[in-house]
Amino acid sequence: MSRTLFVTTALPYANGPFHIGHMLEYIQADIWVRFQRMQGATVDFVCADDAHGAAITIAADKEGITPQAFVAKIAAGRAQYLQGFHIAFDNWHSTDGPENHQLAQEIYRDLRSAGLIETRSVEQFYDPEKRMFLADRFIKGECPNCHSKDQYGDNCEVCGAVYAPTALINPYSALSGAKPELRSSDHFFFKLSDPRCEAFLQQWTAAPGHVQPEVQNKIREWLYKDAEGKGGLGDWDISRDAPYFGIEIPDAPGKYFYVWLDAPVGYLASLKNLLDKRGEDYAAYMGRPGLEQVHFIGKDIITFHTLFWPAMLHFSGRKAPDAIYVHGHLTVNGEKMSKSRGTGIDPLRYLSLGLNPEHLRYYLAAKLSGRNEDIDFNSEDFAARVNSDLVGKYINIASRAAGFLSKRFGGQLAAADAEGATLLQTLQAAAPEIAALYDNRDTSRALRDVMALADRVNEYVDQNKPWDLAKQQGMDERLQAVCSTCIQAFRLLTVYLKPVLPALAARVEAFLAIAPLQSGDAAELLPAGHAIAPYQHLMQRVDPKLLEQLFDAPAPLAAQPAAASAGASKASSAAAPGAVAAAADGAASDAVAPGGEPIAATIGIDDFAKIDLRIARIVNCEEVEGSTKLLRLTLDVGEGRHRNVFSGIKSMYKPEDLVGKLTVMVANLAPRKMKFGVSEGMVLAASHADSKVDAGIHVLEPWPGAQPGMRVG
Repeated sequence: MSRTLFVTTALPYANGPFHIGHMLEYIQADIWVRFQRMQGATVDFVCADDAHGAAITIAADKEGITPQAFVAKIAAGRAQYLQGFHIAFDNWHSTDGPENHQLAQEIYRDLRSAGLIETRSVEQFYDPEKRMFLADRFIKGECPNCHSKDQYGDNCEVCGAVYAPTALINPYSALSGAKPELRSSDHFFFKLSDPRCEAFLQQWTAAPGHVQPEVQNKIREWLYKDAEGKGGLGDWDISRDAPYFGIEIPDAPGKYFYVWLDAPVGYLASLKNLLDKRGEDYAAYMGRPGLEQVHFIGKDIITFHTLFWPAMLHFSGRKAPDAIYVHGHLTVNGEKMSKSRGTGIDPLRYLSLGLNPEHLRYYLAAKLSGRNEDIDFNSEDFAARVNSDLVGKYINIASRAAGFLSKRFGGQLAAADAEGATLLQTLQAAAPEIAALYDNRDTSRALRDVMALADRVNEYVDQNKPWDLAKQQGMDERLQAVCSTCIQAFRLLTVYLKPVLPALAARVEAFLAIAPLQSGDAAELLPAGHAIAPYQHLMQRVDPKLLEQLFDAPAPLAAQPAAASAGASKASSAAAPGAVAAAADGAASDAVAPGGEPIAATIGIDDFAKIDLRIARIVNCEEVEGSTKLLRLTLDVGEGRHRNVFSGIKSMYKPEDLVGKLTVMVANLAPRKMKFGVSEGMVLAASHADSKVDAGIHVLEPWPGAQPGMRVG
């Protein structure tokens, strides 16, 4: 019976862009989700911005905008990270959405009805300079447990202890540095110390599969009392006083839920938002027999997810999670990440340099064991492992065999001989063990096993030497069998690597002329006579120079010279931010005129989102009678009909060379009536703006694997 999975990652706080730690978690979860789908599971994979709290309010105030506008600005930048690293969430939402307000208040009412909410007058830290009560994260001091300095007011990042802000030694306001004052305020508490909660959490955390063994050991330190009856769970303060950006507590004017109460509810809210879009009933979905609720998180938020969250769900009458999967921290070249020391990795810089996102996916997967362990990104190891494993072992198999099949046998595969059949059976027999490793998130061992299989295939290639067989008379049958075995093995290895390398797998599927691979495809081989497409290089090695630039400090923006004239000032304002303005005589430098013209003025993500770029297949192309520049393209954009588009590319292309090709078009451009007919869009092409530069016109062509109708962005 196939599994039904509801999967989330920890919600990123909406006060800044993603860092490499976010990408580690999202990549790990995305690999697991892709594997489950290849197994036939039904998966809903969701996340959201954690939008509430004092930090958001303060950041928004500094920019002079509302908290909602601040969060929206942060959220608008998320897609470039997720798409750039092939992370395919089904839905991305916000904890400030109406679904989260509704669900958080419902859960609170149900907990109150269960007798687990209590109101108490408490002394709370107040910043006399900022004139506001301080959220826990804006109070710092010495941890009362391990005495580490500069720890937050709710938990210690060094020892993991959870405590009240008033327990901090020598506290200070993180906002002003002032010594905070204690003032009284009525607060609401979730009674985690209730014997019912203790009994449930002791049972839930000990149940097999809910948390990893090493996480379970950590939880016991917080959950169980010692021999003297000390320790155990304390009640959880779940309220904050106005002014506060968050969700109002029902029947309590001026009181708001502490951000950590409504943040995990955001998992459910994002799911509900997705289901509402699909017209599905949320309650019915959550009531499905066999539904598994799985959360991927980092080790710094274990307490909230393994104690508070399961108890909230269970005692409000809802389903508790089936698994909380915890990963460790990521260090870079052996050091803790720090922007000031240049020891972090900026994901967008990684992409902008042209480094392959799947190299990072593979490297992180090759490090992750499924346990709560820290891992290190080492730049030398990164280059060596990617170049050796992916290019030297895996890609090498196809590149050594495909050319012979295309040139000598029309791309057709032959049946394997006895030696080849034995090799392929070995690869197929590994499928259950590799699947079990993926399921347990032990991608490190899974990839190690896959590369061991790739070594076996390369040994087979070296033993049979197809390059020698190709030179020998009467060895065509043997050559075809050997090369066919290599391609069959390459396909099987691709099945095993696809969760980690989805974009590369799509290109391989196009090269092999096969449907998208599923896990069950490892049990079968391609039939004799199946024809593959001509081989095109599938992956480049890591460029050491680009990798070095990844760790270089970004160059400071060039100062713009004072305008010597109105003309110079105009040129400066039209240039990209930080670019050096063109000289007053109009002689633009390469720095401001890539491709012969300055970069256009900066736009926002909302402006870009208005342009709908789609993959289109050129199903027909013909010259336009009476025009020396135009070709008439008939395009399939996946709409169930064809579009007619005129493009001024006749000087560079013959019509027959374009038929069957994929390209990119602006799909939502208003139809334009021309002398020769109506053009229903625009095909994208690159050219040099300076007519004196003979650089030609180049139609954009997507990589193999793209399909008509796919959106580009």
